[in-house]
Amino acid sequence: MQPSLIIPLAVYLVLVYLLAAYANRILSKSGNFLEEYFIGSRQMGGFVLAMTLVATYTSASSFVGGPGIAYKMGLGWVLLAMIQLPAAWLSLSVLGKKYAIIARRINAVTINDILRARYDNQWVVIFGSLALVTFFIAAMVAQFVGGARLFEGMTGLSYNTGLIIFASTVVLYTTIGGFRAVALTDAVQGVVMLVGTTALLAGVIKAGGGIPNLVASLHAVDPALITPAGPNGFLSKPFILSFWVLVCFGVIGIPHTAVRCFGYKDSRAMHRAIIVGTFVLGFLMLGMHLCGAFGRVIVPGLTAGDKIMPALTLKVLPPVFAGIFLAGPLAAIMSTIDSQLILASATIVKDLYINYIKKETPETDDIKEGRRPLMKRLSFYTTAILGLIVFGASFNPPDLIVWLNLFAFGGLQAAFLWPLVLGLYWKRANAFGALASMVVGVGSYFFFAVYVKRVAGMHVIVPVLAITLGVFVLVSLLTPKPHKATLDLFWGTGNCRAGKKPKAIPPAAR
Repeated sequence: MQPSLIIPLAVYLVLVYLLAAYANRILSKSGNFLEEYFIGSRQMGGFVLAMTLVATYTSASSFVGGPGIAYKMGLGWVLLAMIQLPAAWLSLSVLGKKYAIIARRINAVTINDILRARYDNQWVVIFGSLALVTFFIAAMVAQFVGGARLFEGMTGLSYNTGLIIFASTVVLYTTIGGFRAVALTDAVQGVVMLVGTTALLAGVIKAGGGIPNLVASLHAVDPALITPAGPNGFLSKPFILSFWVLVCFGVIGIPHTAVRCFGYKDSRAMHRAIIVGTFVLGFLMLGMHLCGAFGRVIVPGLTAGDKIMPALTLKVLPPVFAGIFLAGPLAAIMSTIDSQLILASATIVKDLYINYIKKETPETDDIKEGRRPLMKRLSFYTTAILGLIVFGASFNPPDLIVWLNLFAFGGLQAAFLWPLVLGLYWKRANAFGALASMVVGVGSYFFFAVYVKRVAGMHVIVPVLAITLGVFVLVSLLTPKPHKATLDLFWGTGNCRAGKKPKAIPPAAR
């Protein structure tokens, strides 16, 4: 283990802890603990919003799993990865402004707060909460495995030792710092990812004698590695189309992406974030997947694609730069886990405990504002316990973590995409349609993923989303319209200025 490799990583980890301590100081002074802990008091600027959105979106799949598949599939997988380019623009343009307005009207902290206000149905919130926590645990296991494998491949530590170091770091800073720590560290992590990607891509191109030579060498290994379809025609046109649905369009239905739209300061910050986020996301996706594909030439013969990035880094970079790169994918993985962890904790504390266990009491306002010590302890403990559960589940890792991550991605979209999007843009959408869509979506997704695998060459998310859209629309049209108070809350103007609480929905509408 070389000190020059470890020092950049140690410096990065120390900086993460310092940011968490700073966020905790702000948290301790906040008059509204829950809003500060779970949404950072809605104070993100454009740069921080862009970086936290990109850092949340990029993950172990982007820096470990995706390049690992590019190592096997070649440049066709690089082309496929670039389908993700508009993800930041799409998320903020479809959800951003409207979510920010609605979230301030109803003091929303979680995605389920939006669903609760829009559909006013406890089963929508309860089912959504359970689905969110379930798929988040699967997604976080993939991230923990990716982080541990990076430690293992680049430092010589065992997988379990790397897992302990990585997991303890991300769980600790998320638990003590809350959303503000997540957003601040995401901003730093975004910069680290850019530096690490630039260094590795430059090293790979230099080691391979330039891009033309690398492409020619890939052709010599297997001509299919430089074709859009890849070896054995794996990347068919239907699969490419469905992959766009899964990793780009469907991102607007991912709760930890959507909740980013709650926390920015103003429209100017959102517009800046669209530009910065699109550029940064595009560069990271292109750089990392090119490294994976070209790695087939520089480090041939690997049987496990997920090991290409640490192997490639040690091959082409001096130890100090290798340490910087190691911090890059770790930053990507940490930034995804912390977002999922804080939102899963908010779901349990805010959506389930406060709304349906504690229920309405004379002290409910104090609880919702987080002024009671019980809420602070419960939030801290819930975040820590969720982290420990995922940590325990990560000791038996799958071979290719990208598939586990994509499975969780698809499950979240099956549950949330149409209730979120149609809830914002279709006045006729109601609780019956939303609940039917969520239940059918999760059930059909499990069935297709386990038993069908592909439909006409497409990823199963495409037929699942088509089915759930039809179910949502049909059930909504066959059942009563939403109450006028709900429509006024989402589309009216009289009682909906930012910072003003709307009138309560009459009991008859519930």
